[in-house]
Amino acid sequence: MDTQLNVLARNPLRILEQRLHADPTRVVLRPFHLGWQASSAPEGRALRLVRDVAGLTEERVEQEYALVLHDFLDRHWQTEHMFETRYAEVAQALHLGDTPFSATRRKLIGAYFCHEYTYAAAALMNPSIVPHPDQSGMAEGTVRFILSLRAVGEGHISSIAFREGIASDDGSFSLWPESAFATAVQRTDHGAADSGDSIVTVERNPESSLSNTVIFPITEQQANGLEDLRLVRLDHGDEDYEWVGTYTAYSGKSIRSELLRTRDFRSFTLEPIQGRAGRNKGMALFPQKIDDQYVMVGRQDGKNLYLLKSDRLDRWDDDGVLLMEPEYPWEFIQIGNCGSPVLTDAGWLLFTHGVGAMRKYALGCVLLDRDDPSRIIGRVKEPVLTAENADRAGYVPNVVYTCGVLLMGQDHVLIPYGISDISVGFANARVQDLLALMV
Repeated sequence: MDTQLNVLARNPLRILEQRLHADPTRVVLRPFHLGWQASSAPEGRALRLVRDVAGLTEERVEQEYALVLHDFLDRHWQTEHMFETRYAEVAQALHLGDTPFSATRRKLIGAYFCHEYTYAAAALMNPSIVPHPDQSGMAEGTVRFILSLRAVGEGHISSIAFREGIASDDGSFSLWPESAFATAVQRTDHGAADSGDSIVTVERNPESSLSNTVIFPITEQQANGLEDLRLVRLDHGDEDYEWVGTYTAYSGKSIRSELLRTRDFRSFTLEPIQGRAGRNKGMALFPQKIDDQYVMVGRQDGKNLYLLKSDRLDRWDDDGVLLMEPEYPWEFIQIGNCGSPVLTDAGWLLFTHGVGAMRKYALGCVLLDRDDPSRIIGRVKEPVLTAENADRAGYVPNVVYTCGVLLMGQDHVLIPYGISDISVGFANARVQDLLALMV
């Protein structure tokens, strides 16, 4: 199943055959907004739409709704229930009160305020990977994991998708299959105001698996995408874990780093990172406190890597201390992290990316001191993974990129990685082989 990567003669990475690709058949039902900020006026589009449907005879309503079910019933999970839920939201927003519509007419109105969205039609890319909260029944040397993916769909809007699977300490892995239906998380704090600093809470449907769940942009700051989630299992001590991810919230005009937090991957909070450091992107959290402080790696000046510390997970005022500068030609333009570091017997293993001539992205790695991660023990002189041959072609060519790796025991890492901003591949390597490349 494996083929040996031939980028460098000494390269220890093995490229695995499995790939994940964009899939225009993966669709979800999403709310379709018609700008009901002007809905109180007779000319409001949303209110006019409701009145148009209200003006149909009951026979025509039955006919039109039958057409909707013919086209969409088998393409989505709990389709009619979603239409009913959407009508209730519309009725509340438009102050329809107890308008005496039949059940079929209500569902038809709900259907007019929904649409299909192909959330992964353009690309799947930039994955991260963490241990699953549920490790029950796992054999020795195996771990259940969660893979997060940046899914790009209509309008080039990025959302967060997930896959679950099992990895073995020999570097092999398998993914659980997806069902025919995907569902979007639902917001549970509808009464909360969407201020610039608001915290949003969402939940996945209790009857839907995580592998079929998508988190879409919700706030105005997130409107054009949730980009490059870097997930990590944060250890609070005494077997108390929280899963935290940093991502870039892109409004279409500005960026901001935000946090995704969950303890069970059923309920999630999305919240902005406060402080000066939150203005930047590509922040990666260490999986545990060091000297009683949270620690991040970030690229605060757009070119170099910095080490940041904070007493609070949600606020980062410190601009940090310089950790790494570009040193080799394949990283002369800029360097950045490729997700959270993993703790090995030798120290913190941090994967990095470098950008060289012709904006070619490549992966490298560095070893940081366990107790003082501002001290570099070693780093590779040459990249451990670059885009080669057919993998150079894509939406953004000549790119390999990851947002996190999984350490299996102390000897193997499983590395999911984005390929030219269009698909996801997988590689594995022995930790000792990576360390042997470092100077």
